Amino acid sequence: MQNSSTKKNLGRGLSALITSPSNESPLVENQESKSTSIVSIEKLMPGVSQPRTYFDEEELSSLAESIKHHGIIQPILVRPKKDKNGFYEIIAGERRWRAAQLAQLHQVPIILKDLNDNQALEWAIIENVQRQDLNPLEEAEAYRKLQDQFGHTQETIAKHVGKSRSHITNIIRLLNLPAEIRLMIKTGHLSFGHARALLNSKDPVPLAKEIIDKNLSVRQVEKIMSLTRTKPNSSPRRKKISIHSKDDETLELEKNISQFLGLRVSLDYNANIKGREPGHITIYFSKPEQLNDIIKKLSF
Repeated sequence: MQNSSTKKNLGRGLSALITSPSNESPLVENQESKSTSIVSIEKLMPGVSQPRTYFDEEELSSLAESIKHHGIIQPILVRPKKDKNGFYEIIAGERRWRAAQLAQLHQVPIILKDLNDNQALEWAIIENVQRQDLNPLEEAEAYRKLQDQFGHTQETIAKHVGKSRSHITNIIRLLNLPAEIRLMIKTGHLSFGHARALLNSKDPVPLAKEIIDKNLSVRQVEKIMSLTRTKPNSSPRRKKISIHSKDDETLELEKNISQFLGLRVSLDYNANIKGREPGHITIYFSKPEQLNDIIKKLSF
């Protein structure tokens, strides 16, 4: 359970991190001062400061269905498009805008703010982080931008986005992984736990591919890495012997469950294990709406 100070920090939203420079108007105003307008969806354009670069098609379709029934509950935050009069650049809410297009909405609610480029970037980063709209790699890139472009320390970032400093440190380290693995993280094929376990590997790409091919759990990967550290001269192929391999029937069942749920699934089963349950299923999800979909699909 989060303590009251953390809840208060998160509740303050963007104002927790972004403070107004001298001689400028405050960046964040009270909720009561926000005015909402309705504009044509064609007047909105993706923001140049958008930290989110990957949009899952299935998640967009799910959000589009929700928007069809309930509309856009949270207005899209925009600023005037400097080089195109009458148009607006999205600061936060591009995912809602994309889903609204799929839902064939003609108009969307917006909150208009007059922000410079630096302010727009900070707003976009913190809004996405606090809404948990970013995958681990995008989150890491966002924190790195806050460090490099605005001089924020990891301690300051952690305090104002309601995360531990160790989380900030570990997730930024993901940027040191090879490009091939970073793409696996961005597309959701590798979880943060898997990626973190790979950080100490001298040759992480083959292991990352094995994680995906065999649906290895984080615990299994950590066990492989532990064996690597304790037996540096042993070959990787020998280490795999200690990890329970899955037969074709288990892999096929795992694939069918994964396709049914639309998410990565790990099925571990061994009827020969004595003294404890012979198997378990792990379902990987990164968004609250994915959990809702799981519950719906499993509610027969």
